[in-house]
Amino acid sequence: MSELTLKDYAEMPPEQLRARIAEWKKKREAVILAHNYQRNEIQVVADYLGDSLDLSRRASATEARTIVFCGVMFMAETAKILSPQKTVLIPEPGAGCPMASCATLEDVLEFRKKYPNHVFITYVNSSAEVKAVSDICCTSANAVQVVKSFGDKPVVFLPDKNLGSWVKKILGKEDMILWDGGCYVHQLITIEHIKEGRKKYPDVAIIVHPECLPEVIAEADVVASTNGMYKWVAEHDKPALLGTEIGLVERIRREMPEKKVGWLKGDAICSNMKLTTLAKLARALELGIFEVKIDESIRVPAETALRKMLELG
Repeated sequence: MSELTLKDYAEMPPEQLRARIAEWKKKREAVILAHNYQRNEIQVVADYLGDSLDLSRRASATEARTIVFCGVMFMAETAKILSPQKTVLIPEPGAGCPMASCATLEDVLEFRKKYPNHVFITYVNSSAEVKAVSDICCTSANAVQVVKSFGDKPVVFLPDKNLGSWVKKILGKEDMILWDGGCYVHQLITIEHIKEGRKKYPDVAIIVHPECLPEVIAEADVVASTNGMYKWVAEHDKPALLGTEIGLVERIRREMPEKKVGWLKGDAICSNMKLTTLAKLARALELGIFEVKIDESIRVPAETALRKMLELG
């Protein structure tokens, strides 16, 4: 029998795809990691759902032989960096991140020449090559903690200027140099969306991601990573509107149907995150394709930057 094509998988009913995923996950001794922004059909078959920090920890600690990462490329790279002995597969190798593309290796190296005495703190939303020339990484969940750990040392924060601006304001670190990058999904959430939400639901809690614009963050009640948002909703009875990609709301509604939760912007969709489908996941597992490989000259220093982050807790 010839190898199945993506069209063959796409024509299979969902229940057949889920059965094949379960079968080949067992055969490959695999674990499926999926970001909170993935399609609902991916979320329900994943072993672990979470934000970048949580999934980084899962990738580092897993005993599975194979990691299948349902997310964008920098996330799958992070899994490979932290678990080099594992086989890491990404169902959609074309799933990139525009924010990660904002900081190229060449540009960062030039910046390092310009600011030789600065600590370079890099958001995990970046390429393996950029992580490799960084002093330490951070996520939206621990960015404040990471920057704070360097005390008065001068810092260059990249590539998300909105996350950096939020950290800068919290810590009063006026000398922080911010890279000019950002997330197109979060930057399209505006104050008008907050005003509309409050008008429609006067008693609602507005919770936004720190990748949102500074003026949006200033008007919100809570600022949190996606896992932070999930935890807030789980711990409070108050209705909430979330300023982030809609996949997180879909997860919360599925797992906590008793909660009243919605989104600030109904079309806040990351097109790259939605590229992964059930058919592509089944194909990757069954055929063992789209393995992530990173040269050791890049992986080792990138791992150092990530491990420093994880050691902070």
